Amino acid sequence: MRVDEVGGLRIATFGTGPRVIIAAHGITASLMAWAAVGRRLPEEWSLVAMDLRGRGHSASLPGPYGLSRHAEDVLRVADHVGAGPDAVLTGHSMGAYVAVLAAAEREFERVVLVDGGLPMPLPPGVDPDETMAAMLGPALARLRRTYPSAEAYVDFFKAHPAFAGRGWSAEVEEYVRYDLTGPEGALRSRAVPEAVREDGRWLLVESERIGAALSAITSPLYLLRAPRGLLDQDTGMLPDALTSEWTARLPGLRDEVVPDCNHYTILFDERCVATVVERLTSGK
Repeated sequence: MRVDEVGGLRIATFGTGPRVIIAAHGITASLMAWAAVGRRLPEEWSLVAMDLRGRGHSASLPGPYGLSRHAEDVLRVADHVGAGPDAVLTGHSMGAYVAVLAAAEREFERVVLVDGGLPMPLPPGVDPDETMAAMLGPALARLRRTYPSAEAYVDFFKAHPAFAGRGWSAEVEEYVRYDLTGPEGALRSRAVPEAVREDGRWLLVESERIGAALSAITSPLYLLRAPRGLLDQDTGMLPDALTSEWTARLPGLRDEVVPDCNHYTILFDERCVATVVERLTSGK
């Protein structure tokens, strides 16, 4: 892994091949969410992942946040590494929505959305702040907490429903440890709570803008879905009814469920990662 900085954004490159993948992570994640994928690429490929502003080693970059700001950062990174129209763009979770906005502005060889990217409009009369609090409450609580040691933070994640009894690995632990900052005895996540709140609200209230961007993408478009959710529940983040609506609107959208993974393990489980790598590098 080679580390660089672009205007205060931390970026990391996995692999040394001339074919480039640009990757964006989820709402409380970091560039290390892409490490398992990046390390399993064919030799002619490389993957450039970034810590989005307000996360990881880009946490000190100021707002305003919002997914359109992140999309601008993604395109800036693409320019920095010389990614041309033969580059691939991908994003996981919130990063998939960022990828949608970026891909509406520029041509890529293909765009691969991993368990995200489809608008989820709020029902009429529903308060976005209340909805966001319900969705992100546990994540925001984790960001506000301090931990006595790195081991305590690792243990917290080992007990997370997404990993408990399934899918824990050395790469998951590396991802968790990368997220820590602060002094021993009072360690905390690098993710900035205000960035998470602002981005979560943007995602809810700007569904029409996301839909318009999705419809404007001219690059080949792939969607990889996990059948299980954020907490390993039976319903995934993108249920069949929502996906069917968008595959009907966009006949070129190629929808695929990656079996036996959840919202997290789709980027960490060896078998799921193999599918992600295949779609990124060949589209097949």
